[in-house]
Amino acid sequence: MLKSLRIKLMLAGIATLVLLLIGVWGIAWRRYVVAGGMIVLTSFAVIALLLWFWRHVTDPIERLTDFADTIASGSYGSQMEVSSDDEIGRLTQAINHISEQTAMAEKTRTEFISQVSHELRTPLTAITGWAETIAYDEAVQGDSLRGIQIISREAERLTGMVMELLEFTRIQDGRFNLRIELLDISSELEDALFTYGELMRQAGVELDYTPAPAEIPLIPGDPERLKQVFLNLLDNASKHGGEGKKVDVAIFEKDGSVWITVRDHGRGIPEAELPHVKEKFYKGSSKNRGTGIGLAVCDEIVTRHGGELRVENAEGGGCRVTVILPMENKQSQRF
Repeated sequence: MLKSLRIKLMLAGIATLVLLLIGVWGIAWRRYVVAGGMIVLTSFAVIALLLWFWRHVTDPIERLTDFADTIASGSYGSQMEVSSDDEIGRLTQAINHISEQTAMAEKTRTEFISQVSHELRTPLTAITGWAETIAYDEAVQGDSLRGIQIISREAERLTGMVMELLEFTRIQDGRFNLRIELLDISSELEDALFTYGELMRQAGVELDYTPAPAEIPLIPGDPERLKQVFLNLLDNASKHGGEGKKVDVAIFEKDGSVWITVRDHGRGIPEAELPHVKEKFYKGSSKNRGTGIGLAVCDEIVTRHGGELRVENAEGGGCRVTVILPMENKQSQRF
């Protein structure tokens, strides 16, 4: 039984060549009936060969390409039916194996991150609590007090990273839920600005807020998750665009949606890195410390609201992140 596509194609090509040679021989010996018949048979053979090639080679390769794209987009563990016992079939089996192994590796990584994050959260809470308690002790002065403040600040930073990792694991295993209600999106944004604004002022970063020119109606959304998005974007703008010493925030209504923009005046993002900044664990050339999943979590939250998160470089320098949220509940998802 012939299993190799190479052998099958070789035999089909030889048969077609033989028919063509017989036709040429018929013309040379003026046996036109034989020549005509062989040319017709050769034409049918070529058409049959092309059809066979499309069915057994081109079409399976196209389906394998689509399947590989599906896996690359994150559908790890997906399997494709093996429909032949030749090179295409073996390639399908290999891709299925890669998909299965990738799914297992992703599951192991997610479980590990979740375990480590939970283990870190308790001691970090204790460190933060004791650092704050000691800082209030009047006997602690000078460099000792400064050291305690550094411990407290770094513990808070690590706690934020742990919370981001926990959010990542919730996304991966399907425990990432939204609690949709009608909310005043302007008030939610202004609360976030009030919460983070003082930290920005302490860092010497000017915050310029432009409210909506007209009152925005209540929109469907999860207030806690959206506040998480706003705080994360403000933190990114402060850290990555800090050398610009200014962050512009605006909210307005456009095309039946609410648009919220956060723009810094830093160096911006290299063009080659822009398509990847929302990918999980991607940090690019940034030297800032962090997990690299903050924007990925924000993108997930906004997407599940039926909205869109855009990241682009602004004219005149700096980076602008735009959150677009629908004003109706048609696309909002409840998980």
